[in-house]
Amino acid sequence: MATLQLTQNVTFEGEEMSSGFLSSGWYYANQTLLLGILLAITGNFLISISLTVQKSSHLLLARQADQKSYYKSKLWWCGIVLMGIGETGNFAAYGFASVMLIAPLGSVAVIGSAVASVLFLKGSIRPEGILGGTVTVTGIFLLVTFAPHVTQEPTARQIQTDIVSWRFLIYVILEVIIFCILLYFYKRRQVKHIMLPLTMVALLASLSIICVKAVAAMIILSVKGNMQLTHPIFYIMLTIMVVTCVFQVKFLDEALQLYGTAEVIPMNYVFFTVSAVMAGAIFYQEFQAASPLSGFMFLFGCFLSFLGVFIITQNGGKDHLKSFYIDYGHIPGKKMSSKIQPDSHSLSYGSCCNEGDSVKAQSILNSS
Repeated sequence: MATLQLTQNVTFEGEEMSSGFLSSGWYYANQTLLLGILLAITGNFLISISLTVQKSSHLLLARQADQKSYYKSKLWWCGIVLMGIGETGNFAAYGFASVMLIAPLGSVAVIGSAVASVLFLKGSIRPEGILGGTVTVTGIFLLVTFAPHVTQEPTARQIQTDIVSWRFLIYVILEVIIFCILLYFYKRRQVKHIMLPLTMVALLASLSIICVKAVAAMIILSVKGNMQLTHPIFYIMLTIMVVTCVFQVKFLDEALQLYGTAEVIPMNYVFFTVSAVMAGAIFYQEFQAASPLSGFMFLFGCFLSFLGVFIITQNGGKDHLKSFYIDYGHIPGKKMSSKIQPDSHSLSYGSCCNEGDSVKAQSILNSS
């Protein structure tokens, strides 16, 4: 009787300690999940800074008279190192939380890019950015709250079984066909639209996410004592992960050379999130444990994140001319009335003379 009473007291105390949001019991039950979220947020913020640093290196190289490859730029390599650290944080995060939870947190990179552009690229703080940041943070909160909180640790045998399943084989075949078509138009036809490289990055990211989750899970199981590193599937997934990551960086850097960060980062986030969610749903079946309400709120959080990203980058990167004439004040040996272009139909074409003088000269020419 005393033993039964003691067991009831322990059970009651355990339930009381585990109840309550952010209580010690709640923290103990979700500390692995919180660690994954923290790693993902930190990693995505470093990635946003790395993309801004790479864009700065391209701008500096474009202004130099002696053009050299960006591979020889120390600033560009600093951006690559930061991206490597950020991707390492993301890699570790997939070992502690589900794909559907970690992947959408890439919106942190968009917010970080907006902040970095203000600090390093001399961008301006716009009301759209503040509104978009608020909407994005709201979406992140819904994503973290309603995403499938499954702590999967797939073994090597389970991965071998899933990788030859019909659903995954059909998914991979479709991805390979679409990727080859896009690569043909991008390389052979020289179609440089922003959709092509970013879509190829998303297709590669889908396979990369699957491999990252598998490799991270097998490493964690091996550390816990269940050795998985002796299975060939570990090295196959590791090789695919490295190859896809390298080509992601390649195509993403090419997109940055053609377009600005305000265009590349939001579109890359949307494409990456969609591909990652599809990969998690198809390969790891993370939506099976989600209720209809949680699934709806998760998709609504994705929508708010997409909307916030669109608002943040709206009209971003568009520079409007403040005047019709170029200021010669910083060019030695030039006077305000010196001409920089040949005359056209107007005496003021390409000159920096006063507007009143040009109107008078034009009237004289018309009267003659």
